[in-house]
Amino acid sequence: MSEDVTSLLHRAYLDELETVMNYQTNAIVLDGVRAEEIKESLQQDIQEELNHAEQLGQRLKQLGAKPPGSTEFTARQETLQPPEDSTDVLSVIRGVLDAEQDAIEMYRSLIDSAEAANDPVTEDLAVTILADEEAHRTEFEGFEKEYQTE
Repeated sequence: MSEDVTSLLHRAYLDELETVMNYQTNAIVLDGVRAEEIKESLQQDIQEELNHAEQLGQRLKQLGAKPPGSTEFTARQETLQPPEDSTDVLSVIRGVLDAEQDAIEMYRSLIDSAEAANDPVTEDLAVTILADEEAHRTEFEGFEKEYQTE
């Protein structure tokens, strides 16, 4: 088992759970008619992000490690914190884009590490999750364009 792969799986697991927390909070906090589509998208993504965390945790267990607990958690998603103004949808969209970009970079690193460690199962899992994260980013890039043209 590669220590680099395990370390990245730990980080990815915690990142997915942090994303769930922030998506849930923003889906609750946002107000206004314009916020409804964003809130719905966040709520749909929550289950997908939880599934990612579960898959990553299962992979850690398969590799003889264990998923990290809450005492190992350090919050990192500063731009995804709920806005002071509950109608500031654009700041949430940009926070989501930052989080998705970070996830994309992390999964690309995991793919490279898994390939170097000759771990095709982890590599395949990371590729699958990467595709989901790229789809989320594309969706929110569309939302951002809509808000920038208004």
